[in-house]
Amino acid sequence: MTARRAGRPLRVGNASGFYGDRFDAMRDMLTGGELDVLTGDYLAELTMLILGRDRLKDPSAGYARTFLRQLEETLGLAHERGVRIVTNAGGLAPAGLADAVRALADRLGIAVRVAHVEGDDLGPRYPDSLTAHAYLGGFGIAACLRAGADVVVTGRVTDAALVTGPAAAHFDWAPTDHDRLAGAVVAGHVLECGTQATGGNYAFFREGHRDVRRPGFPLAELHADGSSVITKHPGTGGFVDVGTVTAQLLYETGGARYAGPDVTARLDTVRLTQDGPDRVRIDGVRGEAPPPDLKVGRTRIGGFRNEVVFVLTGLDVEAKAALVRGQMAEALATPAPQEVRWDLVRTDRPDASTQETASALLRLVVRDPDRAVVGRALSGAAVELALASYPGFHVLAPPGRGAPYGVFEAAYVPRDEVDHVAVLADGRRVPVPPATDTLGLADVPPPPLPEPPPDGPVRRAPLGLVAGARSGDKGGDANVGVWVRSEAAWRWLAHTLTVDRFRELIPESGAFPVTRHVLSRLRALNFVVEGLLGAGVASQHRFDPQAKALGEWLRARHLDIPEDLL
Repeated sequence: MTARRAGRPLRVGNASGFYGDRFDAMRDMLTGGELDVLTGDYLAELTMLILGRDRLKDPSAGYARTFLRQLEETLGLAHERGVRIVTNAGGLAPAGLADAVRALADRLGIAVRVAHVEGDDLGPRYPDSLTAHAYLGGFGIAACLRAGADVVVTGRVTDAALVTGPAAAHFDWAPTDHDRLAGAVVAGHVLECGTQATGGNYAFFREGHRDVRRPGFPLAELHADGSSVITKHPGTGGFVDVGTVTAQLLYETGGARYAGPDVTARLDTVRLTQDGPDRVRIDGVRGEAPPPDLKVGRTRIGGFRNEVVFVLTGLDVEAKAALVRGQMAEALATPAPQEVRWDLVRTDRPDASTQETASALLRLVVRDPDRAVVGRALSGAAVELALASYPGFHVLAPPGRGAPYGVFEAAYVPRDEVDHVAVLADGRRVPVPPATDTLGLADVPPPPLPEPPPDGPVRRAPLGLVAGARSGDKGGDANVGVWVRSEAAWRWLAHTLTVDRFRELIPESGAFPVTRHVLSRLRALNFVVEGLLGAGVASQHRFDPQAKALGEWLRARHLDIPEDLL
């Protein structure tokens, strides 16, 4: 993979967006059309915690075993077709997975060169953490590919590094090729979540005659100047258009500067153009030198959690909830858990035709560092109410003994304190030097807004009739990207959906800092709600712990919309 091949695009596909994604995607991608590189993203904040707990039980664990099973069915296909495989499935043990891949290849009689990347594990630096891993860039991957690796296994790299590494190797980019690298980062961000770029989880999935029951996985045709075309294999389900790519670009991002270890990509420079059926061109992306520090993702056990969901059926729901809360008060007082949360979810309907639709849910969640405080005593108190509480008493499931929950925390270290190393197929260890050209992050000044729309008749209606949304999590923060598809709608959205209006529509955000970022080229607003998710997904702080549906809630809220947009 060298500059000799730089005259044609590099076709990079994705076969996994998370640990647990569609098992046969790797085979589908290898047989569905032409590819040069197939990537798989298996890591997320929650995954690192899961792998850390696996490693506590079994020191040889720590990588995504699903990948190995997928590879058993497809390694021969990839080898025959000359497709290189790059994956972060190595998790906490990239060397261990690389050895397992070699053993698999030997057993199958397939001659492949397996390399891996290490240096991300900073556990000794953070002894109180279950896991602590720096987010590495793509140049370790590039070094492995330049040395002829067929399979490259990494631990915690950025999701986009799975694309920037192959692109840097293929086009012989240098670490200072910021615009080109930024283009690859944007393409990598679009690919990283698999079918979310091809119609999966898409706000306007009902439009037209699009079949999104089984979307195909995406691929990018990358060019030497950093531009790309996002597409999919012919005949696969789903679709690729400017909307699906916009939605994924906004997912789990913040402001105009999208920082990573290789480059800071300027999302406010991204230009999207429909380039034919199921083809979206990405160009114009500008890049800046990366920050001087690398992000470190740390996970730890935060304490213990227990939950009881009481079912309240029929009449007097509020009174029934008050009764059971009063009855549980003594158990919650001695000793008092560190956190007690009650939520009454009114799923009931009047004069309901089924018992389930006549029922509301009263959810009790408790947390404490001491398992005993949230364990059997609390569970026993809830169970003892079975014949002595509100009429119709029952719970969704028996309460447990208290289960551990995790906490995700971000830290930052100077990049020259992280030993980024490419371990080649022949065992040679090649240090990957840190970027010397760095730039501290600063907010981009807000761009000028478009002219406000003219006055005219309005109608009370859901925001989602006009706007799409995609939401997600970064640690304890939630982001909601909102976009529209016409200039007229953009003029209205940019002036209407302010931070204050967002807080009105999403009352849960009222207690937290909310920042609005304007991305005019995408006709999009990106809202970041700091702290909404508590200590992150593993802490299960709220009903939707990863804010996956926060955007759909926003789209369901009603406000005055110009009739000409409806």
